[in-house]
Amino acid sequence: MEYIKNAWYVAGWSSEFADALCKVTILEENIVMFRASNGEVIAMEDRCPHRLLPLSRGKRIGDTIQCGYHGMTFDCSGKCVRIPGQDNVPKSAYVETYPVHERHNIVWIWMGEPELANVDDIFDLPEFTDPKWHAHQGEALHLKSNYLNVAENLVDPAHVSFVHPTTLGNASSENVPVHVSTKGEVIVAWRWIRDSEPIGFFQNFGGFTGNVDRWHYYYLHLPCTAMIDFGSADTKLNLPEDERDKGVRIFALHFMTPVRSDYTIDRWMHLRNTAVGDDAASKQMDAMFKVAFAEDKEILEAVQQEENRPQKRRPIRIAIDKGPNVYRKRIRDLVEAERTQDLGEPIAPTFVHHE
Repeated sequence: MEYIKNAWYVAGWSSEFADALCKVTILEENIVMFRASNGEVIAMEDRCPHRLLPLSRGKRIGDTIQCGYHGMTFDCSGKCVRIPGQDNVPKSAYVETYPVHERHNIVWIWMGEPELANVDDIFDLPEFTDPKWHAHQGEALHLKSNYLNVAENLVDPAHVSFVHPTTLGNASSENVPVHVSTKGEVIVAWRWIRDSEPIGFFQNFGGFTGNVDRWHYYYLHLPCTAMIDFGSADTKLNLPEDERDKGVRIFALHFMTPVRSDYTIDRWMHLRNTAVGDDAASKQMDAMFKVAFAEDKEILEAVQQEENRPQKRRPIRIAIDKGPNVYRKRIRDLVEAERTQDLGEPIAPTFVHHE
């Protein structure tokens, strides 16, 4: 499987990286990571160029890694600084390193050409630092599923009624139209369910007993970061779309890390505009999210199992697949663009092009 390389991916929460060597796999590449003495997270190719032993099986000495096979030692830049038994170090004695950026207690890694890495391209939201909002990291959901299927699930409001009938959805939304916009860089799918019984999540957390107006806005940022803006408000308020902050509003964030073609790690967290600073509320929401995400896991892994089997015919696509279809095409286009090198407009070409 081919992946988009020139992109930022989440390597892990900040809490996952300390002094010890940590092995991670992203886009089928093995990487060794650790936190250097200056606090920065370092990411290096997890393979000694000598006999290919993973460096994560070696030993950290200060801010260097010593290979566990023959003692070749590499600094944070990937340069070999010692070969036991000889003074000269060949130019080929190095390991590749990866640009890393840490923000909001999330560690991002750039998997492509280092000179193209721009931290301004990393997903961000003003609510991360807004004192009126509360940020809470959840867990890492390990899925035996292709990341494309996981991402599609996160731009698909229609599945909520059927997969999460007791947590994030109910039958009242089954026939409510889903709106989709693919005009910008971010694919958006949304719908409002007006004057409806509150879903289980907001019965438990929002304390709603009467009917509510509730919404789902799904934002999919390529290659694989999703934000779901969902919430509820008393139906008597009749909130317009641009006043959702007057209700109980939550951003569920999903940072998908493709490990292999059939394995994805989905690190999830949430931002909320209520119960700010309330740890008990965070634990309560975590418990509800775990139930819902376990429901997704069961579906996605079952789909992957069927995709791995021989296909008698092509799967069909229906009206609700507009967002996923555009997503797949954009991924294919970006992968194809990375396979070739654009040398710019030719100078004095020896051919004539006609439209």
